Amino acid sequence: MKIKFKIGALLFVPLFIAAIIAFNCQSNSFDETILAYEVDLKKQALHLFWKDNNDKPLRSIQNLKNFVESKQQTLLFAMNAGMYKSDFTPQGLYIENNKTLANIDIGSGDGNFYLKPNGVFYITNKKMAIVCKTNDFVAQKDIKYATQSGPILLENGIINPAFKEGSVNLNIRNGVGILPNNHVLFAMSKKEINFYDFAKFFQIKGCKNALYLDGFVSRTYLPEKDWKQTDGNFGVMIGLVK
Repeated sequence: MKIKFKIGALLFVPLFIAAIIAFNCQSNSFDETILAYEVDLKKQALHLFWKDNNDKPLRSIQNLKNFVESKQQTLLFAMNAGMYKSDFTPQGLYIENNKTLANIDIGSGDGNFYLKPNGVFYITNKKMAIVCKTNDFVAQKDIKYATQSGPILLENGIINPAFKEGSVNLNIRNGVGILPNNHVLFAMSKKEINFYDFAKFFQIKGCKNALYLDGFVSRTYLPEKDWKQTDGNFGVMIGLVK
């Protein structure tokens, strides 16, 4: 009996080591192909932006940077924050500074936004970050910021079953996930990637829930990692300022 146990243990060890090596290799591969940034809402000032002081959409990261600097602040990080219509109004729910500026969209249609389940990323006045399915979203007075997009990448740690491993549907993609410590993890692929692998990145990083934000239009401004995309032509943006 002891001999059988020892043999079983000996067989398990190399398999366990191989699994760890495979995990680390995949994680390192993602680190090379995906730009990521973690935000601690308790210590950092994260905002959603849409329009300038003249009620016109900012549209580009450069315009956002100029807008922030006009208020004697510094833009540390920025990224597009969801899909938008032809007039640059948000597609689906948008809340800024506790005001609902665009209503939630619970309908069906074509395109990634309507690939179900879609979802909402929101931040409360108490600096709690949440990603939930659209159907699970409940409007509350203490929601400071919210943006709706789709599809959901991860739900309770499980990759959206609509995604196929090895899919050739490749594109630049950006998204947001919530880490167990309530930090917010933003990510954008540096090169084209499929939905499954992009969701896998958030899963490996420990997120339980994550939301896709947009595709080929995606841009990120992150000077601390020497990544300075300041162009763009979109609607809502995420910005970290100080």
